[in-house]
Amino acid sequence: MRHLMSPLDFSVEELDQLLDLAVDIENHPEKYAHACDGKKLATLFYEPSTRTRLSFEAAMINLGGSVLGFSSAASSSAAKGESVSDTIRMISCYADICAMRHHKEGAPMVASTVSSIPVINAGDGGHQHPTQTLTDLLTIRSLKGRLGNLTIGLCGDLKFGRTVHSLVKALARYEGVKFVFISPEELRIPSYIKEDVLEVNHLPYQEVERLEDVMGDLDILYMTRVQRERFFNEEDYIRLKDFYILDRKKMELAKDDMIVMHPLPRVNEISVEVDKDPRAAYFRQVQYGVYVRMALILTLLEVKVC
Repeated sequence: MRHLMSPLDFSVEELDQLLDLAVDIENHPEKYAHACDGKKLATLFYEPSTRTRLSFEAAMINLGGSVLGFSSAASSSAAKGESVSDTIRMISCYADICAMRHHKEGAPMVASTVSSIPVINAGDGGHQHPTQTLTDLLTIRSLKGRLGNLTIGLCGDLKFGRTVHSLVKALARYEGVKFVFISPEELRIPSYIKEDVLEVNHLPYQEVERLEDVMGDLDILYMTRVQRERFFNEEDYIRLKDFYILDRKKMELAKDDMIVMHPLPRVNEISVEVDKDPRAAYFRQVQYGVYVRMALILTLLEVKVC
């Protein structure tokens, strides 16, 4: 039995196989419509979520399986004080696989140590978000044709953004990738990412504050929102929440084939006028998320489809 806590839990070869499976699912959905007949997915979401939770549910339903679970801690026995370990032991009696989101870093890992079913980390605090990373990798490979030899700008909340942390770790394993970190000083990428992931592997990166200064260099712009729920005080959030707003004028500085990505939800960091730009890929990204989660469920359940 295997769990997914980090995108690094899969080797590069295994990631390529997973993405290949996702592409086949996209191209031949009817082939997989009954692959998980009789299987159940439990979605244990201690934090609010729209895309990730519904994407997992859509993925399992598309495979012919069914879904059970809860969408907030308040609607579960966590409100009564039940531990994550006890919850997953109980859920293991009901379901075949579990996707867990939790506000505490490492909670899905704790669950995996006692679970008798595969556990997928669907986001743990500001730490990791591996299935969003799989979604991002599939989006990049599908739209750019490769995962290496790219200049990737990550903009916004790089300190608390778990999607950013996971994506950097995953892309660092591909050749020719250069990172451009665009953020105010207070929201810079954590030093452990720079030291333990980039510098130890001699990977090029730069840190800038102005998006306009680097737009023309980017193959991919990965926008993120400033996350209100990660701030300790309202004043800091209000001061930083509108630091970056991508609009049509800034898009004029970008390459014709650059793509704009965003893990969503967006607040106002991407103007709605950008939605009509063919380089805006964030809603296509959502669809790719369903395919890659279908592939992940099949892989962890060891379901083979001929």
